[in-house]
Amino acid sequence: MKHIFQEGRNGRTLLLLHGTGGNENDLLPLTDMIDPDANVLSVRGNVNENGMPRFFRRIAEGVFDEEDLIKRTKELYDFLEDKSKEYNFNRDEVYSVGYSNGANIAGSLLYHYQDSLKGAMLFHPMVPRRGIHLPNHEDVSVFIGAGQNDPICPADEAEELKSMLENSGATVELFWTNLGHQLTREEVEAAKEWYQGLS
Repeated sequence: MKHIFQEGRNGRTLLLLHGTGGNENDLLPLTDMIDPDANVLSVRGNVNENGMPRFFRRIAEGVFDEEDLIKRTKELYDFLEDKSKEYNFNRDEVYSVGYSNGANIAGSLLYHYQDSLKGAMLFHPMVPRRGIHLPNHEDVSVFIGAGQNDPICPADEAEELKSMLENSGATVELFWTNLGHQLTREEVEAAKEWYQGLS
């Protein structure tokens, strides 16, 4: 997977996952706000949708190709395993920073794999899958940034995602803005405060 790695100083790694049509450069500015001392692993999605990079295929707006989602989630999980060895970062201290499609693939990691992420910042995510049993996430912390007026990720998606993750043992903070699907400075600042409060 095409990616950027920047070595940090504190042992944590921020995994950056862009939205549809983005690339591995899009979320780099957020690292200076959230944790300028962390390693950075920023990944470009391997799926091409009419010239727009994504992390997995979809059938329509808001309708995921579940088979491809499962395949691409494993691909990302294996990629993290490989890169932790190649770049010598602590695999147990990876925190995702995902927006939209990137938040959905990060959420899918949590739905399918135990110990896939130490923490996750999910900006404007949806529920990746339904009707499956989630792994135990009692040591995982999750921040969800959501918009009350988001036309792509309805408010009840964020609430359901929070509930599902909490039921798997994760500690979840849900932060609302009154805006739509755009990523706002307000929610990034809230995520930074949440992240700095982690032990």
